[in-house]
Amino acid sequence: MHKNNELPIVAVVGRPNVGKSSLVNRVLGGRFAVVEDRPGVTRDRVIYPAQWAGHNFLLMDTGGWDSKSEGLGEIVTKSAEIGIGLADVVLFVVDATCPVTATDEALLKIIRKFQKPTILVANKADNTQIEFEASGLWNLGLGTPFAVSALHGRSFGDLLDEVVKATQTLSSSKNTDQEHDETTRRVALVGRPNVGKSSLLNKLSGTSRSIVSPVAGTTRDPVDEIVQLENSTWKFVDTAGIRKKGKTSSGADFYALLRTRVAIEKSELVLCVMDASEPICEQDIRIANYAIEAGKALILVLNKWDMLSQHNDLTGRREMLEREVEQDLTFLDWAPRVNLSAKTGWHRDRLEQAMRTALKSWDARISTGELNAFLGRLVSEHPHPLRGGKQPRILFGTQASSRPPKFVIFATGFLEHQYRRFIERRIREEYGFEGSPLEISVRIRNSK
Repeated sequence: MHKNNELPIVAVVGRPNVGKSSLVNRVLGGRFAVVEDRPGVTRDRVIYPAQWAGHNFLLMDTGGWDSKSEGLGEIVTKSAEIGIGLADVVLFVVDATCPVTATDEALLKIIRKFQKPTILVANKADNTQIEFEASGLWNLGLGTPFAVSALHGRSFGDLLDEVVKATQTLSSSKNTDQEHDETTRRVALVGRPNVGKSSLLNKLSGTSRSIVSPVAGTTRDPVDEIVQLENSTWKFVDTAGIRKKGKTSSGADFYALLRTRVAIEKSELVLCVMDASEPICEQDIRIANYAIEAGKALILVLNKWDMLSQHNDLTGRREMLEREVEQDLTFLDWAPRVNLSAKTGWHRDRLEQAMRTALKSWDARISTGELNAFLGRLVSEHPHPLRGGKQPRILFGTQASSRPPKFVIFATGFLEHQYRRFIERRIREEYGFEGSPLEISVRIRNSK
């Protein structure tokens, strides 16, 4: 039975300059989030994988919330509210060095409307005196305030223990209330605007829940749909189209990008939908890379295939498309490709088979004994090239995890990138892994 591995999302929210990004960086152990002394800073990536005491979760950094903001500040404010809606647990951050402001109270009212588990964090409690004064925040009605210092790391262990406790309680509730979801695989439909994502979802589900229009950008919010295909149940999420990078910093497009990134993070399989009648472009490549960065199973879906034979001006497009795939998508040569028509349903059955194959690869695990026997044959036939009179040797390897498959190879010296790529290619030739990214890391240790 499939195990539900959906990671909980913990959103960090608060008014400007209370130290949200500093808090995120302290949790992550490095400078990942942008830290500024002014509100309205737009970030390319707002979701980070985090871990505490062996428990994994996704940490969402949001912009400063201010009901009176305008322009770019208004965009950041609204995106923070979206973050609350997407989150499983909310960290409400206030400044422990000053009284609660009207903005704090206004934001708290919004948080309460979402009815999400909320932890009150009093940041900037850099000394015992401020920590004592922060205890007065009990009157906000959120329980024990956690007085911490993102700058010095004070009391962060207690805060993260509470975060883990909240996410575990949430996971336990989900497992009890939604046992049927354990057999439901989660699929995200992503791509540029107007490539046919909503049409494909409607065809698969046999309904018209997603709005379909020739006008690009009709879908704004992710649309969930439970779809029964043969004897399996799938949960599809139709996301808004991702536009050019320069166009995602304003209005609804900014929110669409945020929601799409969350949908990818919480999915298992990503269907990267492209328009076969148009040239492959930078956005297509960037969207596919989002899925790879998130470590998800991936299928390339070339939609509108029926148009290639219906329009005279698209004569020769098939040959051109093949060249584009070979040149621009060579880094995705492991991903299944399905040519289909969402409009007519042509090759719908092939898509379902590709989905099963990709997830089977994503779940797959090779035993340590079998992997080392394979590596032994590989090294004897193709040893690492000599560099500076030395030849690094592979001692042994193991598959550390699946979803996605991650391999760790122990060697006596550094393995060059080209040789790592060679190992990955041979692993794929031997074991398949079609539709799943592979991660191969090398650890250097003494041969003795």
